[in-house]
Amino acid sequence: MTKPLRQLGLTVTAAIVVANMIGTGVFTSTGFQAASLHDPGTILLCWVIGGVVALCGAATYAELGSMMPTAGGEYVYLREAYHPSVGFMSGWVSLTAGFSAPIAVAALAFARYLGTLVPAVSGAPWAEGVIDLGFTDVAIRIGPGQAVAMALIVAIAALHSFDAKIGGWVQAAFTAAKVLLIVLFILGGLLLGDGNWQNLSSQSGGLSNMFTTAFATSLMYVSFAYSGWNAAAYIAGEVRTPERTIPRALLLGTGTVMVLYVLLNLVFLYAVPTSVLAGEGGGGPVFEVGDTTARALFGNRAGQLVTSVIALALVSAVSAMVMAGPRVYAAMARDHALPHQLAHHNSRGVPVTAVFTQGVLGCLFVLVGDPDKLIRFVGFTLAVFAGLAVGAVFILRARGRTSQYKTTGYPVTPLVFIALSVWIAYAQIKDRPFEALAVGVVLAVGALVYWLTMGRKPPVEEPDDK
Repeated sequence: MTKPLRQLGLTVTAAIVVANMIGTGVFTSTGFQAASLHDPGTILLCWVIGGVVALCGAATYAELGSMMPTAGGEYVYLREAYHPSVGFMSGWVSLTAGFSAPIAVAALAFARYLGTLVPAVSGAPWAEGVIDLGFTDVAIRIGPGQAVAMALIVAIAALHSFDAKIGGWVQAAFTAAKVLLIVLFILGGLLLGDGNWQNLSSQSGGLSNMFTTAFATSLMYVSFAYSGWNAAAYIAGEVRTPERTIPRALLLGTGTVMVLYVLLNLVFLYAVPTSVLAGEGGGGPVFEVGDTTARALFGNRAGQLVTSVIALALVSAVSAMVMAGPRVYAAMARDHALPHQLAHHNSRGVPVTAVFTQGVLGCLFVLVGDPDKLIRFVGFTLAVFAGLAVGAVFILRARGRTSQYKTTGYPVTPLVFIALSVWIAYAQIKDRPFEALAVGVVLAVGALVYWLTMGRKPPVEEPDDK
């Protein structure tokens, strides 16, 4: 079996973190927050807290990644800290919710943004229907938007199935361009845009909203936007000197994105009132937040240019997730938890079968066609398993495992992350019990797969390839 090659340095690794984070959430979720929180100050605070949570998680994952510098992320950490079954379940979630569903959300968002520029893309679906699962309905539709989204996934999967190093540098170039253009959008919006600072005045109870489950639900949307801060952990097996590179990449990438996200939302709220983003005039929360605010700031012609930039950012996000996710499946396959074909790396170090498997799953999620439900599905599952993974640092330290990097602010840092993850999960179960039940069904299927594939097999030890 061909082993992955350690060929990715700090620049590419940090770029993968940034690219995994900057994607669908920041350009789509502010409308949902506006509908539930209303107050601009509370919305901005939600993004600040979400950034702090992501930094707490990144600091903890930096220690875990330095402690166990092999590909697989949460799968490896939970397997070592708790039990192989817990690691398997996190890998199962990565296969279904952690990467494939976010890839679909980003691809669908790309199609919707493209549809604001090319009306034919936003045309009526060619066919649609509803599947009744008993506890919830799932809409299935295929149309121009879904076709564009699936074509994007297939194209990106083909790119990343060729060469890990080339794919990494293409990703780094995409990310550099994306960050530069976002910075220009922020500066242009604040210095030249036709906005109104009165849009940021306090509304509807002000900061008192932050103590409600609505704030926790909004924090889940924000956490979805920040998801990807752990991306370097998934490709640790291909990173040079991972003990130093992974902590630096995680903290550098997450800190950069936090600053950009808060400033981006400041521009969004400066551009239009929260009532517009919330869709109070009818039609529900605005999904294409970037497009709506760009047109308000710069007019239709210039707004179209900014929308094109946002579409480019979404392509980069799809690319980053397509690159990171298959490393988890390959690690599981090496443990015989998934079909061994997923562990196959080509001569250039790419788990090519896993890349295409994820592409197929991403296309299937595209057919579901409801980004809001997909975001909530992903946000809930990630809150649960990321919280468990962060908790693993306590267990592994107690067992005497050491790392060259120590979590900054330990033990407060991981405890803050765990507490807020529990709050997010509680709010989702309380407010959306049927969707939480859907996650339970996915986990039950994963448990069945584990019992059938690994129930009585001892775990395979990871080779020490530092």
